Amino acid sequence: MITVAVITLSDKGSKGEREDTSGPTIAKLIKKIGAKVVSYEILPDEKSLIKKKLLSLCNKVDLILTTGGTGVSPRDVTPEATFEVITREIPGMAEAMRYYGLKKTPYAMVSRAVAGTRGNTLIINLPGSPRGVKENLNVILPAIPHTIEKIKGSTAECANLMVRGKK
Repeated sequence: MITVAVITLSDKGSKGEREDTSGPTIAKLIKKIGAKVVSYEILPDEKSLIKKKLLSLCNKVDLILTTGGTGVSPRDVTPEATFEVITREIPGMAEAMRYYGLKKTPYAMVSRAVAGTRGNTLIINLPGSPRGVKENLNVILPAIPHTIEKIKGSTAECANLMVRGKK
């Protein structure tokens, strides 16, 4: 089973002024790949807090999914915090999410989402809306199990693995 930490980045959500609906959307969607949320937190848009939380979760969970803070508003600092934590970027995941998003809205090109690894943990930034989470996560979901297997050192040939995370 893939273990997942979900971090919602929202100033209002962290103060209880807004209900988080993106985090629960992630929890529902990742069940499709047999994953389970083992950690969930709502943090304010503070780079140092985000970085600290990401670092504390690395090598304790297989996957960290953040939601929120990927735009260009002054408080959107999730990508910066993520870049300070990851040791290897996986640009194709973020590119795939933006490519798919552009088919629906020109605003997708403004996303600064990042994906990468630190140790045995895959970290992916998602948008802050439930709709954005659903659309973006569904694009990359089939590649997540394989990516995690490879991060953990699997030597199975990629050509021998089926798409959609099944063998």
